[in-house]
Amino acid sequence: MKILLIQLKRIGDLILTTPAIAALRAKFPGADISLIVSSGCSELLPAIPGLDRTLIARGRISDAASWFSVAARRFDYCFDFTRNDRSAFLTLLSAAKKRITADHPRHREKLRALSYNEMVECPIRLLHTVDYHLALLAPLGIRDASPLVRLELPTSGFDRADQLRKKNKIAGDFLLFHPGSARAEKFWEADRWAALLAWATQEGFPCVITGGNSSLEKAHVAEVRAKTKAPFTDLSGQVDLLTLAALIERARLITTVDSAPMHLAVAMQTPQVVLFGPTNPLHWHPRFSPALILQAGHSAPVTEFSARQKPVAMKLISTEQVIDAMKALLAAPRGRTYERT
Repeated sequence: MKILLIQLKRIGDLILTTPAIAALRAKFPGADISLIVSSGCSELLPAIPGLDRTLIARGRISDAASWFSVAARRFDYCFDFTRNDRSAFLTLLSAAKKRITADHPRHREKLRALSYNEMVECPIRLLHTVDYHLALLAPLGIRDASPLVRLELPTSGFDRADQLRKKNKIAGDFLLFHPGSARAEKFWEADRWAALLAWATQEGFPCVITGGNSSLEKAHVAEVRAKTKAPFTDLSGQVDLLTLAALIERARLITTVDSAPMHLAVAMQTPQVVLFGPTNPLHWHPRFSPALILQAGHSAPVTEFSARQKPVAMKLISTEQVIDAMKALLAAPRGRTYERT
């Protein structure tokens, strides 16, 4: 059996596709499973088990040879987890016998209708993203599969993380902060991040900040740095995804916004405090790591979620709320088997 999976969204979406990959491998151990991802996610591929081959969609003319090879493989099944025009084209190009995605009115339009020949009915708006991905596998008889998010980091990632820690004299239990995101509306106030760093330093924890290479994130981290008087190690823009995942695994606690490190922390089962505002935690919240979820507009950590959650400004989350959540997680022994529904 030859199976093609298409996931062209961001890093977090790819991480949350790993339970579906694991379910397919468990059900069909002898299957040939291929995955197409966007170029921004390619660094993570060595940590995803269960795949036989991967292809990277860079959006270049040079991709043409790869796409011809996709068409030539004669896939039995193609699952499109992305549901956009680009993924619809690749699904059609695969010429798979069964071309599957979630049912949506747009897919009934003429061009989309050519791409798919089986639609799975699932209430996407009511589901966590992991559950949506798993629901797409129903045509292969896969139901009630484990939603556990899993990555297998190569030793090289841990080696680089440990070298960075040694170089920057980061010893013992350290706290990791990741203020950035690809979307500015997810940013929390810089002076509040500075207050967290000041508190953590007073408590005796070494502090590390990480961040991406985009100009948006760099500017936000620079603002945090300018407002922070407490000492910390700034690794923003200096680590690849595998090294970042290894640093998160080594950390005592990570505090972040809704971003890729949140999903990496789930895979590494690292305790975390996560700040939500414009995005709905129903679809993205951590489920398999010790996590406290702070949602703008709520005075206490959120444990129940609604599909009707409207975007809320991040500034409605107070510094005190975040520190209280950090204290609660730091007071508990670090575990590896915590489950959140």
